[in-house]
Amino acid sequence: MNTRIQQLFNIQYPIVQAGMVWCSGWKLASAVSNAGGLGLLGAGSMYPEVLREHIVKCKKATDKPFGVNIPLLYPDIEKLMNVILEEQVKIVFTSAGNPATWTSFLKDKGITVVHVVSSAKFARKAEQAGVDAVVAEGFEAGGHNGREETTTLVLIPIVRDAISIPLLAAGGIAGGRAMAACEALGADGVQIGSRFAASAESSAHENFKKKITETTEGDTVLTLKQLTPVRLIKNSFFQQVQEAELRGATKEELHSLLGSRRAKHGMFEGELDEGELEIGQVSACIRKIQPAAEIVKEVWDEYCSVKKSFCQ
Repeated sequence: MNTRIQQLFNIQYPIVQAGMVWCSGWKLASAVSNAGGLGLLGAGSMYPEVLREHIVKCKKATDKPFGVNIPLLYPDIEKLMNVILEEQVKIVFTSAGNPATWTSFLKDKGITVVHVVSSAKFARKAEQAGVDAVVAEGFEAGGHNGREETTTLVLIPIVRDAISIPLLAAGGIAGGRAMAACEALGADGVQIGSRFAASAESSAHENFKKKITETTEGDTVLTLKQLTPVRLIKNSFFQQVQEAELRGATKEELHSLLGSRRAKHGMFEGELDEGELEIGQVSACIRKIQPAAEIVKEVWDEYCSVKKSFCQ
């Protein structure tokens, strides 16, 4: 791959660990950064002072660059932004909202800004808003997803043709073969979520990590399209959602079914039946819980091996 992503973030490998709610705390972010990638704290599941605590601990655990992912629909987002400024975070990934709202504010403070999109339309808007790079996330990804349902294989070349700034591919990427494929499609680097969610340093519950390694093809489904689409592992909670949608439940009923702690209950507290278990399709390829540094090395080594085979 070219070096645009390495230069932008001052990292060794163009591998970014996604800022996943309930999975991406300081232990994971610092481990990925220490291994040569870019670790991200997932602020979407953190109160402002909890985010501050994770930033402080991450700084103590690594002298390498790391960043924070902030969903722009987060309530009281101003408080999170103030913490980022006060703690002098240098890299911010934004998602789930309009990048024009905060990009100028952050860049005026010397912060590198990256925005997550699910379509070429929003990639162009992000570039126009002044972001430094874009993450194009395909339909395969875990967690909250785009309504367009465009797969990574289709999305990356479309977005590459639409923008000139650096492009990270996300969705369905867990190894070096996928990384090489994304490069061929026009990506400058990759963002990996699900495999790091199952890492030793992930702050997810051990029950959830084990469940990820047991997931097989077809065990995840994109659902809740009336609200914000989200990819979930099939379980009792998923069945309740599916039944509610089939009988034509209102948005209010679906919100009530979700409640305020459903994702925490599943991913952080380990309730595998009634919790919301967000993970990508690529979980079907993940068979073991590994240290984050080992994951980074395996991804990069496999990528280099694939590249070498292309040149023979």
